Amino acid sequence: MRLTVLGGGGFRVPLVYGALLRDTAKPRVEEVVLYDVSADRLAAIQHVLQQLAAGHDDPPRVLTTTDLDTALRDATFVFSAIRVGGLAGRTADERVALELGLLGQETTGPGGIAYGLRTIPVAVQVAERVAAVAPQAWVINFTNPAGMITEAMRSVLGDRVVGICDSPIGLIRRAAAALGLDPARVSPDYVGLNHLGWLRGLSHQGRDVLPDLLADDVALRQVEEARIFGGDWVRTLGALPNEYLYYYYFTRESVAAVSGPTRGESLLGQQDRFYAAVRERPEHALAEWGRARSERDASYMADTREITDAGERDAADLEAGGYEGIALALMAAIARGEPSTMILNVRNGSAVPGLPAEAVVEIPCAVDGSGIRPLATRPLPGRFLGLVQQVKAVEQTAIEAAMSGSSRLAVEAFALHPLVDSVGTARKLLDGYRARIPELATVFHA
Repeated sequence: MRLTVLGGGGFRVPLVYGALLRDTAKPRVEEVVLYDVSADRLAAIQHVLQQLAAGHDDPPRVLTTTDLDTALRDATFVFSAIRVGGLAGRTADERVALELGLLGQETTGPGGIAYGLRTIPVAVQVAERVAAVAPQAWVINFTNPAGMITEAMRSVLGDRVVGICDSPIGLIRRAAAALGLDPARVSPDYVGLNHLGWLRGLSHQGRDVLPDLLADDVALRQVEEARIFGGDWVRTLGALPNEYLYYYYFTRESVAAVSGPTRGESLLGQQDRFYAAVRERPEHALAEWGRARSERDASYMADTREITDAGERDAADLEAGGYEGIALALMAAIARGEPSTMILNVRNGSAVPGLPAEAVVEIPCAVDGSGIRPLATRPLPGRFLGLVQQVKAVEQTAIEAAMSGSSRLAVEAFALHPLVDSVGTARKLLDGYRARIPELATVFHA
C-alpha cells in the first residue's frame, strides 16, 4: 500500500512513520510519499525518518515531493495534515483575538474560525485533486479545525474522507484507567463535535461505570479532565467534557491565563530551532526531533493545567500515543477488514438528533472492510445540545463564507460564536485577521 502524507514536512510526521515501523501485519504500507510546499522542511523530516528506520528490516520506503498530483497518484490512503499560513498564521489567529479581549486559541473561538476560513479553500482544492488523481483513496483528515475541514472536503469526496482526533480516546483511556479497567474492554457513550464533546457513559460488562467514577474523589483525580474542570463541575454536568470545553466553561480564566507567549508563538520558536538545527547537523536530526517533541508535549495546555492546579501531564498519557495510532487503526480496519469501533468525525445522518444530516459530528463508528458506519447516539440534553447546535451553525456559516469569499458571512460566523460578545467585535476580528494574514486578505476583500 502507498500512504501519502500532505504536510509531509510537518513536525509530527515521524510519529506516523514510527507507528508504521511497528506495524508488521499484512497488507502493510510499503511506501510513504511526503508532500509539502517547503522542500527544506521535507528534507529535515526525511533525515529524521531515515534515522528512525535504522536497524529495521524492510522499512517503508520514503519519497518526497512538492508536486501535489505526483504525491497523490496511486495512493491507497491520504493523510491530510496541512497548515495554511504556517505557525505564523496560528500566532495571528491567537493574537488578534487576545488583543480584543477574546480567547486566542488554535481551534476554538475566533482563532478557530480564522484558521478554518483560510484553510477551507485549500482543503477543497486538495479534495478535488484527490478525486481526479486518486479517486479510490481514503482521505484521513488531521487538519484543524478537523470537523469544519472534514465537512468542507466531504462536498467533493463524500464518505471517502473522515476526520480524526486523539482527544476523545485519550479521555476514555484516562477514565478507564482510573477505574482499573482495560480501555479496550469498555464502550464509550461519547458525542459532540470535534473539540466539543462529552463522555456521558462508559459501559463495562453491560453496566455503565461512569457514575462510579464521578462519585469517587480519589479515582476522579486521576483523570486530567476532572482535575482541569474540577470534581464538582463534572458531577454537575454528569459527564466528563473534552478538554477543549474548558474554553467555554471557564472563558475568563482562559483569557487571563495568557500572560506571555501564546501556544502558537512558543511552537513557532521551538520548530524554528528544530529545523535550523537539522539543517546545520542533519546527522543529529532524530535526537533534535526527540528533544523538541518532549518540549512540545510538556507544554500542551500548560496554562490551563497551571491555573487549575491540574499538575503535569501523565507520563502514561504521553507514552500511549495519539492521532497516529488512531489513523493506523482506521487503516487496518478498512484495508485488512479488522472490525473496530472508533470515535471519528463523520457525516451525522440521523446519528445525533437535533443536528443537520450533512453536519460532521464526532461519535463512535463501526469500521471494517466495507467502510465506516456511524452509530446512533442518545439525544443530547439541552445544556449540551444548544451549544453543539450553535457551534455547528458557526462552522457551516464559515464554510459558506470561505467558499464564497463573502465578508458578510465571515462576520456572521464570528458574531454567532458563543465566545464572541458583539457584532462590532466580529467586524473588528475580520479586519484584524485580514490585516495580518495574507490568505484572508486575498479571500475577503474590504
